Amino acid sequence: MSEHSRLTEDGAAALAAEALRHVASGQVVGLGTGQAATAFVRALGARVAAGLDVRGVPTSEATAALARGVGVKLVTPDDVEAVDVAVDGADEVDPRGDLIKGYGGALLREKVVASMARRFVVLVGADKLVPVLGSRGRLPVEVVPFPGGPVRRRLEALGHPATLRMADGAPVLTDNGNRLLDCRVGPIADPAALEAALRAIPGVVDTGLFLGTAERVLVGYPDGRVDVLGGKG
Repeated sequence: MSEHSRLTEDGAAALAAEALRHVASGQVVGLGTGQAATAFVRALGARVAAGLDVRGVPTSEATAALARGVGVKLVTPDDVEAVDVAVDGADEVDPRGDLIKGYGGALLREKVVASMARRFVVLVGADKLVPVLGSRGRLPVEVVPFPGGPVRRRLEALGHPATLRMADGAPVLTDNGNRLLDCRVGPIADPAALEAALRAIPGVVDTGLFLGTAERVLVGYPDGRVDVLGGKG
């Protein structure tokens, strides 16, 4: 996709408005992380101010702070049995509606909330659509800090050398206190098999592969147009 397919502020607002059609009073709503999810949380806050009664389950501390700031009541996964609808972004979406997430570093909490959701609605710009997962060359993996070297050696042996994500000269820490490895990938022929292989490595907490979770994908364009792609269900 070209630069002109990237999500603009207006495009994100249009996606947020469309996503709000899936939210009703009395629901528990999963609140994602990233550009499109941020637009959704802001729009949700405006609806709450107008009388919508929902509780939010945030997928990151940044999203939690934003949600509090716009007046959305928050709960934790321990407080609820299920999430009625979760709304989040993605870094890649294939034609099946499978995803790669985690460029923003919140993949584990995002996957927990998505797994609790009766409906998972994904918001992306058209530039995130790919013919095959792995097309952008990067798969984030969250790992515990202790076995960093052994995990990276195992990943390299699988053909996916990994780079420790850094910021300001120090390893990036997730909200869970873990580290992030960005694995080099090409087009992934069998995402489920790769997910299983990566999850089997001691020290790997989770991966950015979200397979079979999205009920639908809302695709935004710079002119404000929104396409709806079917996923699970």
